[in-house]
Amino acid sequence: MTDVDAVVLVGGKGTRLRPLTLSAPKPMLPTAGLPFVTHLLSRIAAAGIEHVVLSTSYQPAVFEAEFGDGSKLGLQIEYVTEEHPLGTGGGIANVSGRLRHDTVMVFNGDVLSGADLGQLLDYHHEQQADLTLHLVRVGDPRAFGCVPTENGRVTAFLEKTQDPPTDQINAGCYVFSREIIDRIPRGREVSVEREVFPALLSDGVKVCGYVDATYWRDMGTPEDFVRGSADLVRGIAPSPALRGQRGEQLVHDGAAVSPGAVLIGGTVVGRGAEIGPGARLDGAVIFDGVKVEAGSVIERSIIGFGARIGPRALIRDGVIGDGADIGARCELLRGARVWPGVSIPDGGIRYSSDV
Repeated sequence: MTDVDAVVLVGGKGTRLRPLTLSAPKPMLPTAGLPFVTHLLSRIAAAGIEHVVLSTSYQPAVFEAEFGDGSKLGLQIEYVTEEHPLGTGGGIANVSGRLRHDTVMVFNGDVLSGADLGQLLDYHHEQQADLTLHLVRVGDPRAFGCVPTENGRVTAFLEKTQDPPTDQINAGCYVFSREIIDRIPRGREVSVEREVFPALLSDGVKVCGYVDATYWRDMGTPEDFVRGSADLVRGIAPSPALRGQRGEQLVHDGAAVSPGAVLIGGTVVGRGAEIGPGARLDGAVIFDGVKVEAGSVIERSIIGFGARIGPRALIRDGVIGDGADIGARCELLRGARVWPGVSIPDGGIRYSSDV
C-alpha cells in the first residue's frame, strides 16, 4: 500500500496518566516493554503502508530520538510539531504539506486496536467514501459519543448520553480522501469529532462506518493502560512488535527475578529491574530500573522508572512516579498516585490521595 499515507496524532499531554507523563509523552510510555506507539507503527508497517507523519506537540524530541527516520520499523517517518495545541482536526490539517497521496489513514496515538487495516482501506474504496470511520461495538456506550449508521453510512455524531441509540463508537482511526483534509480549517484548534465530522454530514459528504469486533482499548487512564499492557503480554491484544510466546509474564533483558517471586496476570518487568524473593506481581507494569523488595505485593499498578518498593509493601490500583521511594509495609490502594521523587517512610499508609 505504497499509495497511502498514515498520520499518527501524538500531541496530547496525557494528563490522566500523570505523574508518569510528566517525564514522557503518553504514546512513549512503556507498554509490554515497548513505547506504546511502537505497537501502532508496527501494525501500520505490517499493513504495507510506508510513509508515516507523526503530529507531535508535547515533548516532540522524544519521538524522533526513538524512531529516527523509521527505517528500523520498515517505515519512512516524518515529524510535524504544533507550536500550540490544534486539536484532532487542526493536527491533521497541520501535516497536510507532508502528505504524498490521495488516501490518508489517521490514527489517534493512544488507542490499542486489532483492526485489520487492509480490510478497512478496502472497505473505504469499495464504498467510494470520502471519509470512513473505524467503529467498534462496546458493552456500555454511555461513556462515549456514539456513531449510528444506516446501510453503512454514518447518520450522526452524538455526544455522551444515558440512552444511546447504538452501541457503535468512534474507534479513533479514519480513512480520509485528501480533498477532505484540505477542507479542514488551518491555524486554529479544531475538533474532528465535534466540528469537522458533523459539518461533513451537513454538506452531504459520503461518510461511512466500518464496524468490526476486533480488540479495542483507549489507553488514556491508568486502569486501561494496565489492562492493555497485560492484554499484549498475554496475547489477547495483537501486536507485530511482540515476537515469541505470550503468557502470564514478560521479563526483559537485564531484569533479575529472585526465586520465589510470583509474576502473573500479564505482568511486565522492565530492563534492569530487580524483583525480590517472595514478591507477588499481578498485572503489574514495572518500568526499567525499578527495585521491588522481598515480600511486596503489586496488583494492577504502574511503577515508574527507577522507583523502589520496600519490603512487604502493598500497592493496588496505583501509579508510582519515577524515582519514588515507598517504604516497608506501606499500603497504597484505590488509585493512589505518588509523584516523582517522593519518599514515603516505612509503615506510611496512603489510600486515594496524591502524595
